[in-house]
Amino acid sequence: MSLSTDSGKQYHLHCTGDALNTVNAHVGEADITLFGSCFCPFVQRVWVAFEYLGIPYRVHEVDPYKKTEELLQVSPKGLVPALKLHAFTAPRSLNESTVILEYLDDLASNTTGRSLLPPRSDPYARALVRLQEDYISRTLVPSFYRFLQAQDTERQMVYKEEFSATLEHLASLLERQQVSAVSGLGTGSGLWSEGGELNWTDVMVGPWLFRASNVLRHYRAFELPAGSKTSAWVDRLFVHPSFKATCSTEELYLDSYERYAFNRPNTSQVANAIDSGLGLP
Repeated sequence: MSLSTDSGKQYHLHCTGDALNTVNAHVGEADITLFGSCFCPFVQRVWVAFEYLGIPYRVHEVDPYKKTEELLQVSPKGLVPALKLHAFTAPRSLNESTVILEYLDDLASNTTGRSLLPPRSDPYARALVRLQEDYISRTLVPSFYRFLQAQDTERQMVYKEEFSATLEHLASLLERQQVSAVSGLGTGSGLWSEGGELNWTDVMVGPWLFRASNVLRHYRAFELPAGSKTSAWVDRLFVHPSFKATCSTEELYLDSYERYAFNRPNTSQVANAIDSGLGLP
């Protein structure tokens, strides 16, 4: 199921393709600086949110494996994404992707008027989105890394089934929201429904779906479900302007994730946590 030899490719330091164009459009001064790396899915979550919510920002690409003092000042663990907030008399910072998403959504509600969540008038729909978020964080994302990092064929087959099952369960959660929510196809409805708007769940899981479409396909011969409602959802997500603007060319991901596919020692804090059976950092 996997390629036989590790060619020693290294991770990229700078975006390519559409993502590079977006970086170049955000080099000027702004109240918020996004510290990120070009291949990190946790960074892409936040980046898509910036684009969709219409919040001005500047991109600062960093090497996540070199914990510079500049990075440690905004992210104590040296992890990305992180924000530096320049609007305060003494600049402040934020880290952790879901915390940053909360901050950006709150900020947008007071500035651009946009949101990734269903309206507060539909608290049940908002709660269902939170259930989806919890499932993605606790189950789907760790399953992705177990599948990618597994080295023997038997374990790869087990984790392929596991990851496929997580996608099926997420689809059931999305269906539940579609039939239960009362707020229709407006703000925060999600791209699961044709005609819906990009939402919190799309942003939370999209980067791993994208890497499943290239990294897992290349290194584990995995194919996302075809000819299904899930496939239509993925297609809508990948061409959404806010998502597409944050995507680099396929080569960048294949090169950068080879270290995961062959489970090189100390690939990342995430990889080490998966190998140790611990929660993600």
